[in-house]
Amino acid sequence: MQTDLHPLFKGTELGEEAESILRSCVHCGFCNATCPTYQELGDERDGPRGRIYLIKQLFETGSATDKTRLHLDRCLNCRSCETTCPSGVQYGRLADLGKAVIEQQQTRPLGQRLLRWGLRQVLPYHGRFSALLKLGQFVRPVLPRAVAKKIPVASVKLTWPSRQHSRKMLYLDSCGQRGATPNTNIATARVLDRLGITLTSAPHSGCCGALSYHLSETQEGLDFMRRNIDAWWPAIEAGAEAIVVTASGCGVTVKEYGTLLRDDPHYAERALRVSVLAKDLAELISLEDIARLAPRADPVKTAVHCPCTLQHGLGLPDNVEQLLRAAGMQLAKTTEKHLCCGSAGSYSITQPQLSGSLLDKKLKALTIDNPQRIVTANVGCQMHLATAASVPVMHWIEVIEQNMAVD
Repeated sequence: MQTDLHPLFKGTELGEEAESILRSCVHCGFCNATCPTYQELGDERDGPRGRIYLIKQLFETGSATDKTRLHLDRCLNCRSCETTCPSGVQYGRLADLGKAVIEQQQTRPLGQRLLRWGLRQVLPYHGRFSALLKLGQFVRPVLPRAVAKKIPVASVKLTWPSRQHSRKMLYLDSCGQRGATPNTNIATARVLDRLGITLTSAPHSGCCGALSYHLSETQEGLDFMRRNIDAWWPAIEAGAEAIVVTASGCGVTVKEYGTLLRDDPHYAERALRVSVLAKDLAELISLEDIARLAPRADPVKTAVHCPCTLQHGLGLPDNVEQLLRAAGMQLAKTTEKHLCCGSAGSYSITQPQLSGSLLDKKLKALTIDNPQRIVTANVGCQMHLATAASVPVMHWIEVIEQNMAVD
């Protein structure tokens, strides 16, 4: 795609990166076939090809309209288009660049600014999020049904394993997950304990930075990333084998630390090391590990929702299903596996109507075979699906932990 950068962007790293991505697009339109918002709205500007043209226009003219921002806001950043694209266009990165420029140039309406500010003040901070969650759970019985269903029910926590092993791994103690679905990391620690691995967190680690970064608060997002690198580095130097990420949405971001901080002279080298060490749980646990765990056969029919971040962002579309089959799970048939559930980080809050429509479509695809439960690999998807699902929604590692042989 021929591009003529506006003088505002010529000779800048931002402009050169955007131009390089734009030039890789051959505007074939294959991406629209798998784009959830294009399929839902049928508007060229709400598909990847149309959004690429809008971003091209931004970098060529130096400015964009409110309509451009609207169509970019509707993007889920699911990266389904990247999986489909024959030319390898880095659409997700291009969208982030375009959104950041528009955010600097335009002032949002007050309501949108307050909403986005509130999300950034609560979701990345475990203490704040957990306090509000507990309050919501306390008053849940008296709330309207439409509101109550969005608040996860408090769970009975498993116990963290007490044994220590020579093999050590860190884990991302992600912000919202610790309060909303605490058993995800505990179940992970119990499974890895059985495999002879001690899972530990690092003091002062926290949010991966994805929320701020994708809300176009770029520097704030990068600061979260730097804090995590500082928190993890002593354990990495001490020999930690991996950084285990049990939320695939966070995993995509942590694996991109090396790219996002490549121009930071103080963090570039360490960020790259962190990216190499970061492993989603579905790529860390092998089929051989499942055999060692010797899980008992589970007759509960289970539908697998593979998050966009796992299948498109991390390129692991089949790992969870393979592990569950090896563990003797009865898997339900599903359709349209490539389509997003509508969670997409903060998307379910900033774009509730579109998100709700995508959720309905996804649940129909997941339940055509009448499953008795749904499993997924990302806390955002888990919470979003649970608001409307008629069966329990869990992280897949919880099912493995429940069924592994007694030690």
